[in-house]
Amino acid sequence: MDSYVSSVVSRLQMLYTSDHSSVVSMNLFVALLCACIVISHLLEENRWMNESITALIIGLCTGVVILLVSGGRSSHLLVFSEDLFFIYLLPPIIFNAGFQVKKKQFFRNFMTIMLYGAVGTLISCCIISVGATLAFKKMDIGSLDVGDYLAIGAIFAATDSVCTLQVLNQDETPLLYSLVFGEGVVNDATSVVLFNAIQSFDLSHFSPSIAGQFVGSFLYLFFTSTVLGVFTGLLSAFIIKKLYFGRHSTDREVALMILMAYLSYMLAELFYLSGILTVFFCGIVMSHYTWHNVTESSRVTTKHAFATLSFVAEIFIFLYVGMDALDIEKWRFVSDSPGTSIAVSSVLLALVLIGRAAFVFPLSFISNLSKKSTNEKIGIKQQIIIWWAGLMRGAVSMALAYNKFTSLGHTNVRDNAIMITSTITVVLFSTVVFGLLTKPLIRLLLPHTKQKPKGILDPTSPKSNTVPLLGEGQDSLDDIGGQDGLRPNSLRALLTTPTHTVHYYWRKFDNAFMRPVFGGRGFVPFVPGSPTERSVHNQLQ
Repeated sequence: MDSYVSSVVSRLQMLYTSDHSSVVSMNLFVALLCACIVISHLLEENRWMNESITALIIGLCTGVVILLVSGGRSSHLLVFSEDLFFIYLLPPIIFNAGFQVKKKQFFRNFMTIMLYGAVGTLISCCIISVGATLAFKKMDIGSLDVGDYLAIGAIFAATDSVCTLQVLNQDETPLLYSLVFGEGVVNDATSVVLFNAIQSFDLSHFSPSIAGQFVGSFLYLFFTSTVLGVFTGLLSAFIIKKLYFGRHSTDREVALMILMAYLSYMLAELFYLSGILTVFFCGIVMSHYTWHNVTESSRVTTKHAFATLSFVAEIFIFLYVGMDALDIEKWRFVSDSPGTSIAVSSVLLALVLIGRAAFVFPLSFISNLSKKSTNEKIGIKQQIIIWWAGLMRGAVSMALAYNKFTSLGHTNVRDNAIMITSTITVVLFSTVVFGLLTKPLIRLLLPHTKQKPKGILDPTSPKSNTVPLLGEGQDSLDDIGGQDGLRPNSLRALLTTPTHTVHYYWRKFDNAFMRPVFGGRGFVPFVPGSPTERSVHNQLQ
């Protein structure tokens, strides 16, 4: 009996110690997040630094300290998990991107964005896969099959344009900002869908039928994921419009918006679709319909809540990547051949540069052929910035690499360790080196672009950082096309302004059918005692 009691006590002590160590780790990590925010604020006007680089460098420094304190056993506070990234950190980032997207510019340049984000990502993936196959077979990195090389292409085709977006001003360079931003989101979705499709097919015995199934699966995921996101966004708008939560509690409508947004992502994962595409288009639909159906206080709350969650998630990711870069376990497997690891990283960096250039400039030329106005064409300086913006690799590449080459963040196979350490090297080098040069490069190519101070907030807009994107009379799906409300009065006019006609009919359809059912600007529910009622009452007086 005594032995049994002592065994239970020892287990409880071990559990308590484990829980306490987890609490200590979380305390340190939260403190580091606070430090990142403070230091990023102090370096706001710095010519070279930005938030992601700051978090990455702080993570590296913290990793060095932990490595020294632990006697070389560990360099991070938390164990990396793909679930942590894909289920908890990525959804708020992508949703906020859709929620705050400047829809007028996004849909006006939709075809070009799809060219870059979908077609361009496929081209880049093919070039990286073929280049890696030719180069790695001559190196001593173990046995990789066709599926591994294609997965490497998908991993390193995933871009991270955060550094560039933090420098560009979307009001001074709306076309450039829209292209970089839109391509970044579509690129992430394409890379993840492509990676999952590669994982689900046996590509060791490649045949035309498998190729057809692969393409069909890719297109199916794209289409169904988009439809699911639109459906979830419309459902949230309909529920909030019909039930008038704001009459009793604004907390309920805020909670419902947040939960419905997250539900869209989890439904996509449940049905093996692309959660990135689903939650992005859910954000677009919510900003067009749902956001206008809630009370004024809820608009301000949701605007700040979504932006804050996205900001913290981004800082969290870069901070962890910085610490995990010094994980001694992975580097121990490649310590006997550091030259191989350096060579693999160099090859991957070169392929990233080549793969990026292989589609940006040709696809820009194709896009310019369809543009009649000089202002709508993508100039060579803008093409260089678009090319540069996609050279950085970030959290998506890391997560996909861990998913492919590790088990719960750990690996005991040498060739897998080489691929993980090479991915870490590429992410660090591209984010720090290319990221540090982003501001000077953009200021050199676009000397008149000046950053406006962040934090200018407008309660009538979901955009919570620089300037209002969906304020009254500004940007919405119904404003796409600007002056395109006029009907073409001849066949020639119809042929020269085809997109304007599409936008015109979309507005007619939206005003006649969508807004009366799902709400939106001009169809806001009447809530007694709300600021809307008081403002209307004051106008009548």
